[in-house]
Amino acid sequence: MSGIKILIEKCTGCKLCLKACPFGAMKMEDKKAVILENCTLCGACVSSCKFDAIELKEDKSEAGQDLSAFRGVWVFAEQKYGNSASVSFELLGEGRKLADVLNTELCAVLIGSSLEQAVKELVRYGADKVYKIDNESLEDYNDESYTDIFVQLVNKYKPEIVLMGATTYGRSLAPRVASRLNTGLTADCTGLKIDPEEKILLQTRPAFGGNLMATIICPDHRPQMSTVRPKVMKALEPDDSRTAEIVAPGVSIPADLSVKVKNVVSNLCEMVSLTEADVIVSGGRGIGDPKNFALIEELAKVLNGAVGASRATVDAGWIEYSHQVGQTGKTVGPKVYIACGISGAIQHLAGMSSSDTIIAINKNAEAPIFKVATYGIVGDVLEVLPKLIKEFKQKLA
Repeated sequence: MSGIKILIEKCTGCKLCLKACPFGAMKMEDKKAVILENCTLCGACVSSCKFDAIELKEDKSEAGQDLSAFRGVWVFAEQKYGNSASVSFELLGEGRKLADVLNTELCAVLIGSSLEQAVKELVRYGADKVYKIDNESLEDYNDESYTDIFVQLVNKYKPEIVLMGATTYGRSLAPRVASRLNTGLTADCTGLKIDPEEKILLQTRPAFGGNLMATIICPDHRPQMSTVRPKVMKALEPDDSRTAEIVAPGVSIPADLSVKVKNVVSNLCEMVSLTEADVIVSGGRGIGDPKNFALIEELAKVLNGAVGASRATVDAGWIEYSHQVGQTGKTVGPKVYIACGISGAIQHLAGMSSSDTIIAINKNAEAPIFKVATYGIVGDVLEVLPKLIKEFKQKLA
């Protein structure tokens, strides 16, 4: 057991440890330091003590974990009603590189209902093995049941690397799984590779508002877990000739859940997934009023695209967070991204700059968005949008 204690015979009552404790978890009694129940075992007091009067014992059971028993790269194959999310294929593409370096197999974990087509797609996109848990009760995603099942699989088969999409599902599932397994998790990675000497996963992600790239490792715990934003990694070309082992493992499916999905409601504007759309029309504060999002929605509908938004409009309550594009929203990479009344803050650009074609509409000719735009229209977005809608309707009729 990990623990901490005061060596009374060495304690001088200097109070340095009290000042060093960031949680206020220490006090003085009879001129001796005392550790309180809210201690987190952070060790700050140990390093502050000049008299070696505080002893921290770490749990050695984890250090004794046989890391060599963990093999394989796993991808959580996200799906909805049997349709695979594109991020699953992107993770398989990146996972293939990692698995080849480690000379191990690439596996997909598929949880849900009516998964036959999804299994075939995962094989086509690079999976060597697919763990399929197919049950009617798992049709709708549920944090509780999916976490429990995934943890059972990890404990049984022991993968060394687990990758998940930084999607609504992945961001909910990954930390729960990591906590249950007592391992680390690096979120929103933009780069993954294997250290050539140590053979551990190097997980790179933006830090400090994107001004710094941090590479994080998890050397002492397994599995090594990462989430990756959609559209960051590239999927492999599908290969219809590929074959794979399909495993239907025996797992215990939780029946008595504290949270149950009663109904799933889709917003009309969300019928086309933001991260999967080939065309995205996004609105910023430059559209002037929340009611003007009707123009954004109309153009998106004409182009069979999705509606995006800047953080400013979401913070203002003009549109739901699910539409937000940017560093604190979704990362997208459509074929065409139309930015309407968006100035081009660096946080927004971080979420859409990988788009194939960027069309910017802004009345400020000096707006930063024009520096990354493929095509720029300098003008009032409320005058330009109706004309674009009219032209596209005629052309696509």
